[in-house]
Amino acid sequence: MADEPDPDRLRALEERIAKAHSGRQIKRSGAGKGFSQGEVAWRMVIELVSGMLLGLAIGYGLDWVFGTMPIFLMIFALLGFVAGVKTMLRTAQQLQVSNRDRTADTSAKGD
Repeated sequence: MADEPDPDRLRALEERIAKAHSGRQIKRSGAGKGFSQGEVAWRMVIELVSGMLLGLAIGYGLDWVFGTMPIFLMIFALLGFVAGVKTMLRTAQQLQVSNRDRTADTSAKGD
Protein backbone atom coordinates (compact mmCIF):
# COMPACT_ATOMS: atom_id res chain seq x y z
CA MET A 1 0.00 0.00 0.00
CA ALA A 2 1.16 3.46 -0.85
CA ASP A 3 1.02 6.38 1.56
CA GLU A 4 0.03 8.84 -1.17
CA PRO A 5 -3.22 8.60 -3.17
CA ASP A 6 -3.14 7.67 -6.82
CA PRO A 7 -2.98 10.89 -8.91
CA ASP A 8 -4.92 9.33 -11.80
CA ARG A 9 -7.81 8.40 -9.55
CA LEU A 10 -7.81 11.88 -7.98
CA ARG A 11 -7.89 13.52 -11.41
CA ALA A 12 -10.78 11.28 -12.47
CA LEU A 13 -12.64 12.12 -9.27
CA GLU A 14 -12.13 15.86 -9.81
CA GLU A 15 -13.45 15.54 -13.37
CA ARG A 16 -16.56 13.70 -12.18
CA ILE A 17 -17.19 16.34 -9.48
CA ALA A 18 -16.77 19.18 -11.98
CA LYS A 19 -19.12 17.45 -14.43
CA ALA A 20 -21.75 16.96 -11.71
CA HIS A 21 -21.55 20.62 -10.63
CA SER A 22 -21.66 22.05 -14.15
CA GLY A 23 -24.90 20.32 -15.11
CA ARG A 24 -26.82 21.47 -12.07
CA GLN A 25 -28.19 24.98 -11.45
CA ILE A 26 -28.46 26.15 -7.86
CA LYS A 27 -31.94 27.50 -7.20
CA ARG A 28 -32.33 29.87 -4.30
CA SER A 29 -35.48 29.77 -2.25
CA GLY A 30 -37.36 32.92 -1.27
CA ALA A 31 -37.74 31.83 2.35
CA GLY A 32 -35.61 34.60 3.87
CA LYS A 33 -37.10 37.44 1.87
CA GLY A 34 -40.28 38.11 3.82
CA PHE A 35 -41.34 38.08 7.42
CA SER A 36 -43.62 35.47 8.88
CA GLN A 37 -46.87 36.52 10.52
CA GLY A 38 -45.47 35.66 13.94
CA GLU A 39 -42.44 37.91 13.46
CA VAL A 40 -44.66 40.78 12.36
CA ALA A 41 -46.97 40.30 15.34
CA TRP A 42 -44.07 40.25 17.81
CA ARG A 43 -42.60 43.36 16.20
CA MET A 44 -45.87 45.22 16.65
CA VAL A 45 -46.26 44.07 20.26
CA ILE A 46 -42.72 45.19 21.06
CA GLU A 47 -43.35 48.57 19.44
CA LEU A 48 -46.50 49.09 21.52
CA VAL A 49 -44.94 47.95 24.79
CA SER A 50 -41.77 49.99 24.28
CA GLY A 51 -43.84 53.13 23.61
CA MET A 52 -45.86 52.51 26.76
CA LEU A 53 -42.77 51.85 28.90
CA LEU A 54 -41.00 54.92 27.58
CA GLY A 55 -44.04 57.07 28.34
CA LEU A 56 -44.37 55.57 31.81
CA ALA A 57 -40.69 56.16 32.55
CA ILE A 58 -40.78 59.79 31.41
CA GLY A 59 -44.01 60.45 33.33
CA TYR A 60 -42.70 58.83 36.51
CA GLY A 61 -39.45 60.76 36.23
CA LEU A 62 -41.24 64.09 35.82
CA ASP A 63 -43.59 63.28 38.71
CA TRP A 64 -40.62 62.39 40.91
CA VAL A 65 -38.82 65.64 40.00
CA PHE A 66 -41.84 67.89 40.51
CA GLY A 67 -43.48 65.93 43.34
CA THR A 68 -46.84 65.56 41.56
CA MET A 69 -47.12 61.79 41.60
CA PRO A 70 -49.93 60.59 39.30
CA ILE A 71 -50.44 63.52 36.89
CA PHE A 72 -47.45 63.27 34.53
CA LEU A 73 -47.43 59.49 34.85
CA MET A 74 -50.95 59.24 33.44
CA ILE A 75 -50.37 61.87 30.75
CA PHE A 76 -47.18 60.31 29.45
CA ALA A 77 -48.58 56.77 29.73
CA LEU A 78 -51.38 57.84 27.36
CA LEU A 79 -48.90 59.61 25.08
CA GLY A 80 -46.70 56.50 25.05
CA PHE A 81 -49.71 54.36 24.16
CA VAL A 82 -50.64 56.73 21.31
CA ALA A 83 -47.04 56.74 20.05
CA GLY A 84 -46.91 52.93 20.17
CA VAL A 85 -50.17 52.58 18.24
CA LYS A 86 -49.01 55.12 15.68
CA THR A 87 -45.75 53.20 15.21
CA MET A 88 -47.68 49.94 14.85
CA LEU A 89 -49.93 51.46 12.18
CA ARG A 90 -46.92 52.80 10.28
CA THR A 91 -45.30 49.35 10.37
CA ALA A 92 -48.52 47.72 9.16
CA GLN A 93 -48.74 50.21 6.30
CA GLN A 94 -45.13 49.55 5.27
CA LEU A 95 -45.71 45.79 5.32
CA GLN A 96 -48.88 46.19 3.27
CA VAL A 97 -47.01 48.21 0.64
CA SER A 98 -44.16 45.67 0.51
CA ASN A 99 -46.64 42.78 0.18
CA ARG A 100 -48.45 44.63 -2.61
CA ASP A 101 -45.14 45.23 -4.42
CA ARG A 102 -44.13 41.58 -3.98
CA THR A 103 -47.44 40.31 -5.40
CA ALA A 104 -47.14 42.76 -8.30
CA ASP A 105 -43.63 41.44 -9.03
CA THR A 106 -44.77 37.81 -9.00
CA SER A 107 -47.77 38.54 -11.23
CA ALA A 108 -45.54 40.47 -13.67
CA LYS A 109 -43.14 37.52 -13.87
CA GLY A 110 -46.03 35.16 -14.59
CA ASP A 111 -47.17 37.17 -17.66
